[in-house]
Amino acid sequence: MSINTKFFLFPPFHSHRTGILTPMDKLAGAVERITFYNSENGYTVLRLRPEVRGRQRLPGLSRDGLITVVGNLPEVSPGEHLQLQGIWDTHPKHGKQFKAEICEQALPSTVAGMASYLGSGMVKGIGPKLAERIVECFGEATFEIIEHQSHRLEEVSGIGRDRTGKIIAAWEEQKQVKEIMVFLHAHGVSTNLAVKIYKEYGDTALQVVQEDPYQLERDIYGIGFKTADRIAQALGLSPEHRSRIEAGIVFALNETINQGHVYVPRGMLVQRAIELLGVSHELIPAGLERLEGQERIRQEKLPRPNGRDDEMIDVVYLTPLYWGEVGVAERIKALTKAQAPLLLQEKLPQTGLELSDEQEQAVRMALAHPVSILTGGPGTGKTTCLKALITTLDARKKRYALASPTGRAAKRLSEATGSPASTIHRLLEFSPVDGFKRNPDNPLNVDFLVVDEASMLDLLLTNHLLKALRPGTHLLFVGDIDQLPSVGAGDVLRDLIESEVAAVTRLKTIFRQAEGSQIITNAHRINEGQMPFFAKGEQGDFYLFPSEDAGAAADWLVDVVTERVPQKFGFDALADIQVLSPLYRGPAGVTILNERLQEKLNPATNGKAEKSLYGTIFRVGDKVMQTRNNYDKNVYNGDIGFIQGIDLVNQTLAVDFEGHPAEYEWSEADELNLAYAVSVHKAQGSEFPVIAMPVVTQHYMMLQRNLIYTAITRARSLCVLAGNNRAIGIAVHNNKVAQRFSALKMRLQT
Repeated sequence: MSINTKFFLFPPFHSHRTGILTPMDKLAGAVERITFYNSENGYTVLRLRPEVRGRQRLPGLSRDGLITVVGNLPEVSPGEHLQLQGIWDTHPKHGKQFKAEICEQALPSTVAGMASYLGSGMVKGIGPKLAERIVECFGEATFEIIEHQSHRLEEVSGIGRDRTGKIIAAWEEQKQVKEIMVFLHAHGVSTNLAVKIYKEYGDTALQVVQEDPYQLERDIYGIGFKTADRIAQALGLSPEHRSRIEAGIVFALNETINQGHVYVPRGMLVQRAIELLGVSHELIPAGLERLEGQERIRQEKLPRPNGRDDEMIDVVYLTPLYWGEVGVAERIKALTKAQAPLLLQEKLPQTGLELSDEQEQAVRMALAHPVSILTGGPGTGKTTCLKALITTLDARKKRYALASPTGRAAKRLSEATGSPASTIHRLLEFSPVDGFKRNPDNPLNVDFLVVDEASMLDLLLTNHLLKALRPGTHLLFVGDIDQLPSVGAGDVLRDLIESEVAAVTRLKTIFRQAEGSQIITNAHRINEGQMPFFAKGEQGDFYLFPSEDAGAAADWLVDVVTERVPQKFGFDALADIQVLSPLYRGPAGVTILNERLQEKLNPATNGKAEKSLYGTIFRVGDKVMQTRNNYDKNVYNGDIGFIQGIDLVNQTLAVDFEGHPAEYEWSEADELNLAYAVSVHKAQGSEFPVIAMPVVTQHYMMLQRNLIYTAITRARSLCVLAGNNRAIGIAVHNNKVAQRFSALKMRLQT
């Protein structure tokens, strides 16, 4: 690619009134500054210093000699020279502006333009001050030297050999990314993805994108079928092409699995694939056969859910989920057959704890059975049982481990029991390179394993955990079966309980120390289908702020979080209060609540670094959540942290996750969401001093008993709802637990 000129082509402009192709005006000049840029669709507002020939008079020229240009453009930087084609338009508020449709982009040729371009943040590692020193040293030959004599950068004050190497690499990456960005933007695809694609494929990136766009979906987080399909269709790939059929089937399968299902009935999958792809029915079976031949899917016959025992249906699994389900069933059955009870004495040792008969039976059950389950709501004494169990294991000199699916849950478990606890990934010594180091060849050296927050366990993680257990190891799952099921595929805890292959104790008694808590009392009332009681005045820990609609509820929540609770109860708005919401969209959804709370709790100020990435403004001090497991960074889906720094020169975000630092390149920022408000699902396994949540009828699709129950049991000291009794009543009385397609129960029983 030429260093001097890059072409960005867009569809010719058509008149919105007539649909007729309209001649376009031309405009050339240097980018002075970017007023607005949306990285998702490329919509840009910039100020251009135009080239004026002779006595040419241009419309829209301001007193400072600049023109406003708007349009869906690739990412451009101050200093770059643009040759634009488009039309002049009059905005009712901002006046005359140039609406660009075609853009020819070139690197700046003036010394000032070069300094502006290099210092704009486009080239990682070069900030404004260093850019000035480089241009001062090399003048108009700057770009030629960087491109062809890059070793001479060491002549610039403050640049050594290491930094020269980094700048050269960043310059080359920037060129390659620009080329990919041109291609993506011309096909209506977010330019943020260009960096990800380049990092995955290197110099072959553009070739991969052009030859097989559907490979992007398989290889790169953040690129789904619809994005890949848009590129493929723009390239002229046939809608009936094999790659498209296969990618569409897998996408339709994944959409269902993302709802928690382990498999999909074949008929349902075929119908969804036809609707998605817009192709004839005859093409789908052949696609399924090809995918099975590639071992990407597995087709099976299973008993129809809730049907007759002899009534079978065809189903389709993603291959890892099939082997995960088979593996969990086989390993649980093998563990239950082990004859090595740890209940060696009739009496439990002195623990110093006052156990009820129900709790003592729970401890004895765990010691007597190789696989057991302890479930119960808040305040029923699960932690007391664990303490007694640990004391007994210590007295009998047994080796044990405590683990939870998430870091926050593991920390709570350790604090509650006084014993070390870890995440399951850390327990199994997960490595991004080697995978789970604890496995059948290198099992855990323990006699007893306790897994807390077991309702969060998905099928694949459970399978990896079971692979690491030796025959004879006792396994205790602890969790609240009435909470929401796992975010990932499967409903492991429920399937285990319903299969009756494991011994189960359900604690029901609420103990005296918990009876004074309205949070705990109301959790149990809701679980029994009864309306909660609300506190009056300042006495109590469970409040309702009446709101008839989502907008009013959102207003209350912002006020409660930023003013009322901190002032009346002394809680820290950022560290102690967590807003939960059933939905992402709408006035009281996660997205808008995050924007409003960020504006109140961490507003933009002079000197505070911020960067807009993937449609979100990230600012130093922001509360953020990791949204996927990132094994390289050792941070996991649901971890919450705070942005400690934003390096605009090196293009990184520094996040602190409760003492664990992690650095993100800007291309990785789509793994982070603002976390002033999060979904109820994302809060599973966590506990907060205060939770606040909207419960309004606009959220009726999500108003279920297990959702509101899960939400309020996240609160340790104070729970605030904003909504109305009608919406709360809908949730309390809706006890329909969505059944997930899973054959684990059947496999455990056969």
